[in-house]
Amino acid sequence: MNEKDQIILQVRDLKQYFPMGKKSVVKAVDGISFDVYKGETLGLVGESGSGKSTTGRSIIRLYNPTEGEVVFRGEKISGKIDKSIEGMLRTKMQMIFQDPMASLNPRKKVLDIIAQGLDIHGLYKDEEERRKKVYDILETVGLAKEHAHRYPHEFSGGQRQRIGIARAVVMEPDFIIADEAISALDVSIQAQVVNLLKKMQKDRNLTYIFIAHDLSMVKYISDRIAVMHLGKIVELGTADMIYHSPIHPYTKSLLSAVPQPNPITERKRKRTYYDKSNIDYDAGKFTEITKGHFVLCTEEELVEWTKQ
Repeated sequence: MNEKDQIILQVRDLKQYFPMGKKSVVKAVDGISFDVYKGETLGLVGESGSGKSTTGRSIIRLYNPTEGEVVFRGEKISGKIDKSIEGMLRTKMQMIFQDPMASLNPRKKVLDIIAQGLDIHGLYKDEEERRKKVYDILETVGLAKEHAHRYPHEFSGGQRQRIGIARAVVMEPDFIIADEAISALDVSIQAQVVNLLKKMQKDRNLTYIFIAHDLSMVKYISDRIAVMHLGKIVELGTADMIYHSPIHPYTKSLLSAVPQPNPITERKRKRTYYDKSNIDYDAGKFTEITKGHFVLCTEEELVEWTKQ
């Protein structure tokens, strides 16, 4: 079996609801299902409030899912789990957060921030090995070992995000959820961080869920893309399928909003307006149109959208 065909993560009918007062409830994630294959990058895109970050946090159990099943490396990690599975989850799955300043403890030196996971799980023999692991990972992410003895406020935004990446990768995980890991950075720094993630994926055989709303960057890093809207995955396919033959009108609307680097084509670009009022997500089924290309739709909607 090709490594790319090995499923490392299975998500089935995942729901994450948040109660708002006595009667209302926010359906942040509403019954989504997908697989992630070993060694790939699955891009999760959609507008703010579509449920992307909540999906990532529910998978890694920062939130306890309301319903559904999550299976990681053949082990069920949703619902009640024992200590050994929790230990595996906390070491083999890691998360890179959106705001590098908010996710780093300002009172701790970088050495202790990066080594925190190693401390909790006892992944070193002595103080010298602990220090060496931190120094090595700092050099891997493009920082110097001298940086280990500074505090987070002494770094730029791009450097702080590299520290966040180092903290995740020092645990030697198989799977990383990057939650808007580049959106708080300048455009020039974004490219550096994405290239670093791609290089580490190749060197360390990592699998990513890359959550973002910048579609051009998602296309660059992702093998497959899932488009989310109002807690549902409305379209899922390879990066080429989503960009060159989108079917769902919401996907088309998102793509029409991507700015063009060429001023001539940018002048001619027309935004596509998406009207949700005449589309019922609950009535649609997740249908495979061509191999690997899924759309949430009814039969009538599919006929209409493919005509267009």
